[in-house]
Amino acid sequence: MLKVSRSALLLACAGILPLAGCAHGGAKPDTAYVARDVSSLYQAAQRLMSQRDYQDAAKLFDEVVRQHPYSVWARHAQIMSAFNYYLAQKYTDAISSAQGFLTIHPGSDEAPYAQYLVAMSYYQQVADVTLDQSVTQEASDAFNELIRRYPDSRYAADARLKLDLLNDHLGGKDMEIGRYYERAGQWLAATYHFRNVVDNYQTTSHTPEALERLVECYLALGIPDEAYKTAAVLGRNYPSTYWYRQSLRLLRSEQSHTRGRAFTAAEAEPAPARQPGKH
Repeated sequence: MLKVSRSALLLACAGILPLAGCAHGGAKPDTAYVARDVSSLYQAAQRLMSQRDYQDAAKLFDEVVRQHPYSVWARHAQIMSAFNYYLAQKYTDAISSAQGFLTIHPGSDEAPYAQYLVAMSYYQQVADVTLDQSVTQEASDAFNELIRRYPDSRYAADARLKLDLLNDHLGGKDMEIGRYYERAGQWLAATYHFRNVVDNYQTTSHTPEALERLVECYLALGIPDEAYKTAAVLGRNYPSTYWYRQSLRLLRSEQSHTRGRAFTAAEAEPAPARQPGKH
């Protein structure tokens, strides 16, 4: 009988994963049902995978599961099916196969890799920030699930790196929407999106701009107190940025043209602990 260790299987999966872009294109007919012994089916699937015919390899691994569901090879074949669908860029099929594996074998040694395949299948479909970001959120949820369920797995570290990129992407989408509403003079709607960046994506590169945009919106809404408080947060955390200097310019203009609270700032870049003052 064909023998492959689980550790060898995982190493093979991890080693081939970056080759996803090499999959053959073009639609192919479904694999015809032909009853075969498990060893022949599995070896044929591996041959197709070595030839980079990933979609047909996935279908043959599916046949192992379909024809021999109670064999020891069914479990290996299911995760290899998901892996090959991923390489063929058939991400919906990869997600379905990997999630099926997780439903049946949540405690398996290969379960972290199956969850990683789910997350990566979403990740590969992340769209430009100008488009709908529902898949980005799915990818983020899947990576968070990987970290939650398998924090010590070899895939958790990569999941954390990918999450940083996804959060920056999601924060960028909120910034784009917020700027749109601000240009349209819809200050409350703009504030909602800028506030979401500050609250939920505060470790991203978008936070300084989001705080400055909030200063703009609060001034436009006629609530300078909130603008001053937000500028103080911006100064404490990002004192050397363009966005803080811009917020100071706006607040000085507010002070000179209205009877709002005074804002004292001797330098364009004061010490981070400086707070807005009062007359």
